[in-house]
Amino acid sequence: MPPSWSRITLAAAVTALACRPYDSYAPLADQAGLVPAAQFARYGRDQAALVAIGRSLAAWRMTADTTDLIQQAAQATCFALRLPEVQSVDADPLGHRLTITFRSGWRAGVVPIPDGVEPSETPGLSMLLPPPPGCR
Repeated sequence: MPPSWSRITLAAAVTALACRPYDSYAPLADQAGLVPAAQFARYGRDQAALVAIGRSLAAWRMTADTTDLIQQAAQATCFALRLPEVQSVDADPLGHRLTITFRSGWRAGVVPIPDGVEPSETPGLSMLLPPPPGCR
């Protein structure tokens, strides 16, 4: 007995609704349930740098195009390397995150912090150094 069209339509609708969205930015950038960025920045210089880098990652968000994501990560990496506390930066442009190694030995992951505050206005932030070679 051939399946009826209503069963096929129902199966197709359930399959389409079961597919998860591929937007990985929104869950990462959601700050609900976390310590507010301004409060976390007051915990110390490394924490202030981490918040500023997260804000820079969100400030330069362009589109979901791969080339724009790479450019966004490069700009946030250049900003991070201007902070005296930062030793190295590993970028994951498609994952919307950076991994920062600080001179103190602390290593932390940074996700976008879209709270509308300019990165340079983060409380407790050290003075920015000149951009490293290859950055503008």
